[in-house]
Amino acid sequence: MGSHVHDPPQVARDDLAGPAQLSTHTVRARLLFVLALVLVVVVAVVLLPGLGELRTRLAHASAGWLLVGVGLKVLSGLGYVAVFRMVFCRRMSWRVSSEVGMSELGANALFPTGGAGGLALGAWALKRGGMPGEEIARRTVAFFLLTSVPNVLGVIIIGLGLATGVFGGEGNLLLTALPAAIAAGAIVLALLAGRIARHRGRTLERRGEHELSRRRQLLMKGLTALGEGVQEAVAMLREGNLVLILGLIAYLAFDVMIVWATFRALGPAPPLAILWIAYLIGELGGLIPVPGGIGGVDAGLVGTLALYNVSLASAAGAVLAYRAIALWVPAVIGGLAFVALRRTLRDEAQEIAVCAPQTEMEVIGLGRVVIGGKS
Repeated sequence: MGSHVHDPPQVARDDLAGPAQLSTHTVRARLLFVLALVLVVVVAVVLLPGLGELRTRLAHASAGWLLVGVGLKVLSGLGYVAVFRMVFCRRMSWRVSSEVGMSELGANALFPTGGAGGLALGAWALKRGGMPGEEIARRTVAFFLLTSVPNVLGVIIIGLGLATGVFGGEGNLLLTALPAAIAAGAIVLALLAGRIARHRGRTLERRGEHELSRRRQLLMKGLTALGEGVQEAVAMLREGNLVLILGLIAYLAFDVMIVWATFRALGPAPPLAILWIAYLIGELGGLIPVPGGIGGVDAGLVGTLALYNVSLASAAGAVLAYRAIALWVPAVIGGLAFVALRRTLRDEAQEIAVCAPQTEMEVIGLGRVVIGGKS
Protein backbone atom coordinates (compact mmCIF):
# COMPACT_ATOMS: atom_id res chain seq x y z
CA MET A 1 0.00 0.00 0.00
CA GLY A 2 1.46 3.36 -1.01
CA SER A 3 1.38 6.44 1.13
CA HIS A 4 1.14 10.07 0.29
CA VAL A 5 3.43 12.54 2.01
CA HIS A 6 1.64 15.48 3.60
CA ASP A 7 3.71 18.56 4.22
CA PRO A 8 3.12 20.38 7.50
CA PRO A 9 0.34 22.93 7.10
CA GLN A 10 1.49 26.38 6.09
CA VAL A 11 0.37 29.00 8.56
CA ALA A 12 0.15 32.61 7.42
CA ARG A 13 1.27 35.22 9.89
CA ASP A 14 -2.17 36.83 9.77
CA ASP A 15 -3.63 33.55 11.03
CA LEU A 16 -1.48 33.56 14.15
CA ALA A 17 -3.42 36.35 15.87
CA GLY A 18 -6.26 33.98 16.78
CA PRO A 19 -9.86 33.41 15.72
CA ALA A 20 -11.97 36.41 14.71
CA GLN A 21 -14.01 36.35 17.93
CA LEU A 22 -10.74 36.53 19.88
CA SER A 23 -9.16 39.35 17.91
CA THR A 24 -6.90 41.90 19.59
CA HIS A 25 -9.64 44.54 19.41
CA THR A 26 -12.22 42.23 21.01
CA VAL A 27 -9.86 41.07 23.74
CA ARG A 28 -8.91 44.67 24.53
CA ALA A 29 -12.58 45.62 24.77
CA ARG A 30 -13.30 42.68 27.09
CA LEU A 31 -10.34 43.53 29.30
CA LEU A 32 -11.50 47.12 29.62
CA PHE A 33 -15.02 45.91 30.44
CA VAL A 34 -13.70 43.51 33.08
CA LEU A 35 -11.50 46.20 34.62
CA ALA A 36 -14.48 48.58 34.72
CA LEU A 37 -16.58 45.94 36.49
CA VAL A 38 -13.80 45.28 38.98
CA LEU A 39 -13.52 49.00 39.66
CA VAL A 40 -17.28 49.27 40.21
CA VAL A 41 -17.19 46.35 42.67
CA VAL A 42 -14.23 47.81 44.57
CA VAL A 43 -15.88 51.23 44.81
CA ALA A 44 -19.15 49.64 45.95
CA VAL A 45 -17.44 47.57 48.66
CA VAL A 46 -15.44 50.56 49.90
CA LEU A 47 -18.14 53.24 49.84
CA LEU A 48 -21.58 51.66 50.22
CA PRO A 49 -23.05 51.75 53.74
CA GLY A 50 -23.98 48.51 55.43
CA LEU A 51 -20.96 46.61 54.13
CA GLY A 52 -18.75 47.18 57.15
CA GLU A 53 -18.54 43.48 58.05
CA LEU A 54 -17.60 42.59 54.48
CA ARG A 55 -14.89 45.27 54.41
CA THR A 56 -13.50 44.00 57.73
CA ARG A 57 -13.36 40.40 56.49
CA LEU A 58 -11.61 41.36 53.27
CA ALA A 59 -9.14 43.63 55.08
CA HIS A 60 -8.08 40.78 57.39
CA ALA A 61 -7.97 38.04 54.76
CA SER A 62 -5.20 35.45 55.21
CA ALA A 63 -2.67 35.75 52.38
CA GLY A 64 -1.61 32.13 52.98
CA TRP A 65 -5.07 30.75 52.28
CA LEU A 66 -5.42 32.98 49.22
CA LEU A 67 -2.15 31.54 47.88
CA VAL A 68 -3.59 28.07 48.47
CA GLY A 69 -6.51 29.15 46.29
CA VAL A 70 -4.09 30.23 43.55
CA GLY A 71 -2.39 26.82 43.69
CA LEU A 72 -5.74 25.05 43.51
CA LYS A 73 -6.64 27.06 40.39
CA VAL A 74 -3.42 25.94 38.72
CA LEU A 75 -4.18 22.30 39.60
CA SER A 76 -7.71 22.71 38.21
CA GLY A 77 -6.17 24.04 35.00
CA LEU A 78 -3.92 20.99 34.72
CA GLY A 79 -7.02 18.81 35.00
CA TYR A 80 -8.55 20.79 32.11
CA VAL A 81 -5.41 20.22 30.02
CA ALA A 82 -5.60 16.46 30.65
CA VAL A 83 -9.24 16.33 29.53
CA PHE A 84 -8.46 18.42 26.44
CA ARG A 85 -5.69 16.06 25.37
CA MET A 86 -7.71 12.90 26.01
CA VAL A 87 -10.72 14.22 24.05
CA PHE A 88 -9.14 16.07 21.14
CA CYS A 89 -5.78 14.45 20.42
CA ARG A 90 -3.91 11.89 22.50
CA ARG A 91 -0.98 12.05 20.09
CA MET A 92 -0.35 15.71 20.88
CA SER A 93 2.55 16.32 23.26
CA TRP A 94 1.75 17.40 26.81
CA ARG A 95 3.62 20.65 26.21
CA VAL A 96 1.45 21.65 23.25
CA SER A 97 -1.68 20.34 24.99
CA SER A 98 -0.83 22.64 27.90
CA GLU A 99 -0.36 25.60 25.57
CA VAL A 100 -3.77 25.05 23.95
CA GLY A 101 -5.58 24.11 27.15
CA MET A 102 -4.23 26.99 29.23
CA SER A 103 -4.92 29.40 26.35
CA GLU A 104 -8.52 28.18 26.38
CA LEU A 105 -8.79 28.79 30.12
CA GLY A 106 -7.46 32.31 29.62
CA ALA A 107 -10.11 32.95 26.99
CA ASN A 108 -12.78 31.44 29.27
CA ALA A 109 -11.81 33.97 31.94
CA LEU A 110 -12.64 36.85 29.60
CA PHE A 111 -15.44 35.56 27.40
CA PRO A 112 -19.04 34.59 28.20
CA THR A 113 -21.36 31.62 27.98
CA GLY A 114 -19.94 28.48 29.44
CA GLY A 115 -16.44 28.61 27.98
CA ALA A 116 -17.45 29.29 24.37
CA GLY A 117 -14.52 31.68 23.90
CA GLY A 118 -11.99 29.09 25.04
CA LEU A 119 -13.43 26.36 22.85
CA ALA A 120 -13.31 28.73 19.87
CA LEU A 121 -9.61 29.30 20.49
CA GLY A 122 -8.93 25.56 20.75
CA ALA A 123 -10.87 24.91 17.56
CA TRP A 124 -8.83 27.59 15.80
CA ALA A 125 -5.54 25.99 16.87
CA LEU A 126 -6.62 22.49 15.83
CA LYS A 127 -7.94 23.76 12.51
CA ARG A 128 -4.59 25.48 11.87
CA GLY A 129 -3.06 22.03 12.42
CA GLY A 130 -5.28 20.44 9.78
CA MET A 131 -7.99 18.74 11.84
CA PRO A 132 -11.28 18.71 9.85
CA GLY A 133 -14.02 21.03 11.05
CA GLU A 134 -16.53 18.16 11.41
CA GLU A 135 -14.20 16.29 13.76
CA ILE A 136 -13.51 19.43 15.79
CA ALA A 137 -17.26 20.06 16.14
CA ARG A 138 -17.95 16.48 17.24
CA ARG A 139 -15.15 16.45 19.78
CA THR A 140 -16.13 19.91 21.06
CA VAL A 141 -19.60 18.60 21.86
CA ALA A 142 -18.06 15.57 23.58
CA PHE A 143 -15.68 17.82 25.54
CA PHE A 144 -18.48 20.11 26.72
CA LEU A 145 -20.59 17.15 27.83
CA LEU A 146 -17.72 15.36 29.56
CA THR A 147 -16.70 18.44 31.55
CA SER A 148 -20.35 18.82 32.60
CA VAL A 149 -20.64 15.22 33.86
CA PRO A 150 -18.87 15.77 37.22
CA ASN A 151 -21.08 18.82 37.91
CA VAL A 152 -24.26 16.90 37.26
CA LEU A 153 -23.16 13.77 39.13
CA GLY A 154 -22.00 15.96 41.99
CA VAL A 155 -25.45 17.51 42.37
CA ILE A 156 -27.05 14.04 42.33
CA ILE A 157 -24.66 12.47 44.85
CA ILE A 158 -24.45 15.40 47.25
CA GLY A 159 -28.16 16.26 46.94
CA LEU A 160 -29.19 12.70 47.78
CA GLY A 161 -26.57 12.53 50.54
CA LEU A 162 -27.96 15.65 52.17
CA ALA A 163 -31.57 14.54 51.70
CA THR A 164 -30.93 11.16 53.35
CA GLY A 165 -28.77 12.54 56.15
CA VAL A 166 -25.55 10.86 54.97
CA PHE A 167 -24.03 14.35 54.71
CA GLY A 168 -24.77 16.84 57.46
CA GLY A 169 -25.84 20.41 56.89
CA GLU A 170 -29.25 20.62 55.21
CA GLY A 171 -32.40 18.48 55.19
CA ASN A 172 -34.84 20.58 53.15
CA LEU A 173 -35.89 18.38 50.22
CA LEU A 174 -36.40 21.42 47.98
CA LEU A 175 -32.71 22.23 48.40
CA THR A 176 -31.40 18.66 48.24
CA ALA A 177 -33.58 16.04 46.56
CA LEU A 178 -35.09 18.42 44.01
CA PRO A 179 -31.74 19.56 42.54
CA ALA A 180 -30.65 15.89 42.44
CA ALA A 181 -33.80 14.93 40.53
CA ILE A 182 -33.36 17.81 38.07
CA ALA A 183 -29.73 16.81 37.48
CA ALA A 184 -30.74 13.18 36.84
CA GLY A 185 -33.38 14.39 34.38
CA ALA A 186 -30.73 16.48 32.61
CA ILE A 187 -28.67 13.34 31.96
CA VAL A 188 -31.66 11.56 30.43
CA LEU A 189 -32.53 14.59 28.28
CA ALA A 190 -28.94 14.94 27.05
CA LEU A 191 -28.80 11.29 25.95
CA LEU A 192 -32.24 11.53 24.34
CA ALA A 193 -31.32 14.77 22.57
CA GLY A 194 -28.19 13.10 21.21
CA ARG A 195 -30.16 10.20 19.73
CA ILE A 196 -32.78 12.48 18.20
CA ALA A 197 -30.14 14.83 16.76
CA ARG A 198 -28.17 11.94 15.25
CA HIS A 199 -31.32 10.50 13.67
CA ARG A 200 -32.41 13.86 12.24
CA GLY A 201 -28.92 14.60 10.95
CA ARG A 202 -28.74 11.28 9.12
CA THR A 203 -32.21 11.83 7.67
CA LEU A 204 -31.12 15.15 6.19
CA GLU A 205 -27.82 13.67 5.03
CA ARG A 206 -29.58 10.94 3.05
CA ARG A 207 -31.30 13.62 0.99
CA GLY A 208 -27.91 14.79 -0.24
CA GLU A 209 -26.29 18.17 0.37
CA HIS A 210 -27.04 19.32 -3.18
CA GLU A 211 -30.78 19.10 -2.43
CA LEU A 212 -30.53 21.15 0.77
CA SER A 213 -30.43 24.89 1.23
CA ARG A 214 -27.39 26.36 2.96
CA ARG A 215 -29.36 26.77 6.18
CA ARG A 216 -30.45 23.13 6.10
CA GLN A 217 -26.89 22.02 5.38
CA LEU A 218 -25.72 23.88 8.47
CA LEU A 219 -28.58 22.33 10.45
CA MET A 220 -27.63 18.88 9.21
CA LYS A 221 -23.99 19.34 10.20
CA GLY A 222 -24.95 20.78 13.57
CA LEU A 223 -27.34 17.93 14.38
CA THR A 224 -24.80 15.35 13.23
CA ALA A 225 -22.06 16.91 15.37
CA LEU A 226 -24.41 17.02 18.38
CA GLY A 227 -25.52 13.42 17.97
CA GLU A 228 -22.05 12.04 17.33
CA GLY A 229 -20.59 14.19 20.12
CA VAL A 230 -23.02 12.71 22.66
CA GLN A 231 -22.23 9.23 21.37
CA GLU A 232 -18.48 9.86 21.61
CA ALA A 233 -18.75 11.28 25.14
CA VAL A 234 -20.57 8.12 26.27
CA ALA A 235 -17.97 5.93 24.54
CA MET A 236 -15.11 7.78 26.26
CA LEU A 237 -16.74 7.35 29.67
CA ARG A 238 -17.23 3.64 29.02
CA GLU A 239 -13.57 3.39 28.03
CA GLY A 240 -12.65 4.19 31.63
CA ASN A 241 -9.45 6.04 30.72
CA LEU A 242 -7.81 6.90 34.04
CA VAL A 243 -6.21 10.14 32.82
CA LEU A 244 -9.57 11.37 31.48
CA ILE A 245 -11.46 10.46 34.66
CA LEU A 246 -8.86 12.01 36.95
CA GLY A 247 -8.71 15.11 34.74
CA LEU A 248 -12.47 15.58 34.92
CA ILE A 249 -12.45 15.21 38.69
CA ALA A 250 -9.45 17.52 39.14
CA TYR A 251 -10.90 20.24 36.91
CA LEU A 252 -14.03 20.48 39.04
CA ALA A 253 -12.84 19.45 42.51
CA PHE A 254 -9.88 21.82 42.75
CA ASP A 255 -12.04 24.71 41.52
CA VAL A 256 -14.67 24.03 44.18
CA MET A 257 -11.96 23.88 46.82
CA ILE A 258 -10.82 27.38 45.85
CA VAL A 259 -14.10 28.62 47.39
CA TRP A 260 -13.32 26.59 50.53
CA ALA A 261 -9.84 28.19 50.67
CA THR A 262 -11.25 31.70 50.30
CA PHE A 263 -13.77 31.01 53.08
CA ARG A 264 -10.86 29.89 55.26
CA ALA A 265 -8.97 33.05 54.32
CA LEU A 266 -11.82 35.12 55.77
CA GLY A 267 -12.87 32.88 58.66
CA PRO A 268 -14.65 29.55 59.14
CA ALA A 269 -15.93 27.62 56.10
CA PRO A 270 -19.37 26.00 55.80
CA PRO A 271 -19.66 22.18 55.68
CA LEU A 272 -18.09 20.79 52.50
CA ALA A 273 -21.36 19.20 51.32
CA ILE A 274 -23.13 22.57 51.53
CA LEU A 275 -20.23 24.29 49.80
CA TRP A 276 -20.20 21.77 46.97
CA ILE A 277 -23.91 21.75 46.17
CA ALA A 278 -24.11 25.56 46.45
CA TYR A 279 -21.15 25.87 44.08
CA LEU A 280 -22.57 23.37 41.56
CA ILE A 281 -25.96 25.08 41.46
CA GLY A 282 -24.62 28.63 41.70
CA GLU A 283 -22.19 28.11 38.81
CA LEU A 284 -25.18 27.99 36.45
CA GLY A 285 -24.95 31.76 36.64
CA GLY A 286 -21.90 31.40 34.39
CA LEU A 287 -24.23 30.82 31.46
CA ILE A 288 -25.21 34.49 31.62
CA PRO A 289 -23.25 36.14 28.77
CA VAL A 290 -20.93 38.35 30.83
CA PRO A 291 -17.11 38.13 30.51
CA GLY A 292 -15.78 35.56 32.94
CA GLY A 293 -19.28 35.09 34.34
CA ILE A 294 -18.74 38.19 36.46
CA GLY A 295 -21.98 39.10 38.18
CA GLY A 296 -23.85 36.00 37.02
CA VAL A 297 -21.61 33.48 38.78
CA ASP A 298 -21.08 35.77 41.76
CA ALA A 299 -24.78 36.41 42.32
CA GLY A 300 -25.56 32.73 41.74
CA LEU A 301 -22.95 31.55 44.24
CA VAL A 302 -23.74 34.12 46.92
CA GLY A 303 -27.49 33.62 46.54
CA THR A 304 -27.24 29.83 46.65
CA LEU A 305 -24.93 29.88 49.66
CA ALA A 306 -27.38 32.20 51.42
CA LEU A 307 -30.18 29.71 50.67
CA TYR A 308 -28.14 27.11 52.54
CA ASN A 309 -27.91 29.40 55.58
CA VAL A 310 -24.38 30.69 55.04
CA SER A 311 -23.78 34.22 56.35
CA LEU A 312 -24.32 36.73 53.53
CA ALA A 313 -21.20 38.75 54.43
CA SER A 314 -19.09 35.61 54.66
CA ALA A 315 -20.43 34.27 51.34
CA ALA A 316 -19.96 37.60 49.55
CA GLY A 317 -16.38 37.97 50.78
CA ALA A 318 -15.40 34.41 49.89
CA VAL A 319 -17.01 34.61 46.44
CA LEU A 320 -15.33 37.95 45.65
CA ALA A 321 -11.94 36.47 46.57
CA TYR A 322 -12.73 33.35 44.54
CA ARG A 323 -13.71 35.49 41.55
CA ALA A 324 -10.42 37.40 41.70
CA ILE A 325 -8.44 34.13 41.66
CA ALA A 326 -10.64 32.46 39.02
CA LEU A 327 -10.37 35.49 36.74
CA TRP A 328 -6.78 36.65 36.94
CA VAL A 329 -4.82 33.41 37.39
CA PRO A 330 -6.13 31.85 34.13
CA ALA A 331 -5.90 35.21 32.35
CA VAL A 332 -2.21 35.61 33.19
CA ILE A 333 -1.19 31.97 32.60
CA GLY A 334 -3.42 31.76 29.53
CA GLY A 335 -1.87 34.88 28.04
CA LEU A 336 1.62 33.42 28.40
CA ALA A 337 0.41 30.08 26.99
CA PHE A 338 -1.12 31.81 23.96
CA VAL A 339 2.18 33.52 23.18
CA ALA A 340 3.87 30.10 23.29
CA LEU A 341 1.08 28.57 21.18
CA ARG A 342 1.53 31.15 18.43
CA ARG A 343 5.24 30.35 18.39
CA THR A 344 4.46 26.64 18.14
CA LEU A 345 2.11 27.21 15.20
CA ARG A 346 4.70 29.35 13.47
CA ASP A 347 7.84 27.29 14.07
CA GLU A 348 6.65 23.79 15.00
CA ALA A 349 3.42 23.31 13.04
CA GLN A 350 3.94 19.53 12.99
CA GLU A 351 3.36 19.46 16.76
CA ILE A 352 -0.32 20.20 16.11
CA ALA A 353 -0.47 18.71 12.59
CA VAL A 354 0.07 15.31 14.23
CA CYS A 355 -3.64 15.45 15.15
CA ALA A 356 -4.79 15.71 11.53
CA PRO A 357 -6.11 12.48 9.97
CA GLN A 358 -3.69 10.64 7.67
CA THR A 359 -0.69 12.65 8.83
CA GLU A 360 2.61 11.08 7.74
CA MET A 361 5.52 11.52 10.09
CA GLU A 362 8.94 10.09 10.96
CA VAL A 363 8.94 7.58 13.83
CA ILE A 364 12.27 6.36 15.16
CA GLY A 365 12.68 2.67 14.35
CA LEU A 366 9.73 2.64 11.94
CA GLY A 367 10.61 5.28 9.37
CA ARG A 368 7.79 7.21 7.69
CA VAL A 369 4.40 6.07 8.97
CA VAL A 370 0.83 7.29 8.35
CA ILE A 371 -1.22 8.25 11.39
CA GLY A 372 -4.87 7.31 10.96
CA GLY A 373 -7.89 9.45 11.75
CA LYS A 374 -8.74 7.80 15.08
CA SER A 375 -7.00 8.95 18.22
